[in-house]
Amino acid sequence: MQIEQIYTGCLAQGAYYITSDGEAAIIDPLREVQPYLDRLDRDSVKLKYIFETHFHADFVSGHLDLSEKTGAPIVYGPTARPEFNFISAEDGQEFTVGKIKLRTLHTPGHTLESTCYLLIDESGKEYALFSGDTLFIGDVGRPDLAQKAAHMTQEELAATLYRSLRDKVMTLPDEVIVYPAHGAGSACGKNMSKETVSTIGNQKQFNYALRANMTEAEFVKEVTEGLLPAPAYFSANVAMNKKGYESYEKVLDNGMRALNPDEFEAAADESGALILDTRNNAEFYKGFIPQSVNIGLKGDFAPWVGALIADVKQEILLVTDEGMEEEAVTRLSRVGFDNVLGHLKGGFEAWKKAGKEIDEVDRISAKEFAQAYDKTKKIIDIRKDAEYETQHIKNAESKPLADINNWIKDINPKEHFYIHCAGGYRSMMAASILQSRGYRNFSEIEGGISAITDPIVPMIKS
Repeated sequence: MQIEQIYTGCLAQGAYYITSDGEAAIIDPLREVQPYLDRLDRDSVKLKYIFETHFHADFVSGHLDLSEKTGAPIVYGPTARPEFNFISAEDGQEFTVGKIKLRTLHTPGHTLESTCYLLIDESGKEYALFSGDTLFIGDVGRPDLAQKAAHMTQEELAATLYRSLRDKVMTLPDEVIVYPAHGAGSACGKNMSKETVSTIGNQKQFNYALRANMTEAEFVKEVTEGLLPAPAYFSANVAMNKKGYESYEKVLDNGMRALNPDEFEAAADESGALILDTRNNAEFYKGFIPQSVNIGLKGDFAPWVGALIADVKQEILLVTDEGMEEEAVTRLSRVGFDNVLGHLKGGFEAWKKAGKEIDEVDRISAKEFAQAYDKTKKIIDIRKDAEYETQHIKNAESKPLADINNWIKDINPKEHFYIHCAGGYRSMMAASILQSRGYRNFSEIEGGISAITDPIVPMIKS
């Protein structure tokens, strides 16, 4: 028996590849399935089952493409009703893969169909729990995402999750390994650890939501407080996972359409597509196609696309570093942004050589900011509220980047302001969005708050 956790940092997501005696199972696969096919071929094993822990909200699963290419059936837990062929597993039902078994544990709460899979090894020992979004390392799944579909309040879902954890998960032996679907950085929880593997015993000891004497009321209160609004793309991803989607190969073919500068410009004018520039912020600010939005590929690219672009059906034209086109299209497809019309052939350099119009961002150094600092001047801090509360510039306003589509309308276009994040990745996103909507009355601070060391700029620390 072998278990491989395939972890994707951008999404903080764990898929699982399990083999035993010539057969394999895959749990919660990503959208692009070729890496799984390569593993199956490498190990000379047959994929017997594709297990889904629930209808994912933060990414589009590869279950449909993988099933079509291998013939392996898709398994969901009780109450799941996807609009394609699948196996509806009963609570407690066991599936044999080689010499091991995977037992279905229906654990509603995060969603009503949420299900864990308990691996029973060759000796019959309860060995590992693939806990999906029911149990994370240091946290549990947020209970507010499925309210509409479940016709329940988040408090009612939290109470359901409490019972699932106590009745199905915490009764397992302490030595059972926990393999969750997500780690720190995912929006599916609020207090996840950076660790991606643990044990039941460890979680009973250190996970706040699994305290031994915790009452249901205490659990509901603690799990539901402090939840941030769900990213806009979550509901669209649930629908795609439930109803089906375009094949990844077709999405990739469209996105890999290379357009020269004239063709790119014409496509932008005719389609009204969003120009998404995925270059590093240190390059973007020096020059970019007017109206472009910058979300750097080297970072939490896909989640930020989902958070900042309201509609997954939005048509997109890509500007990338040469050779990074396929990665950009792939990472967009993981969160359901399938309408990529093509990319700029030769990248931004080709645009410059063609003599096309170029825009820039007013980026200043931390030293220049310190020299210009005045407590009466407007400063916008776009980090998360928790970051702001830990330390911020005195008199700076907290306006998280994730909420920019709400607070941007309150900006006075005649009042100059400074904008910063922690290191420059997020503030350049904000700068590009502001300029694409006509705001040019600001300066973005290079390096963010971490670069501001001059004592002339007063800091407030918690």
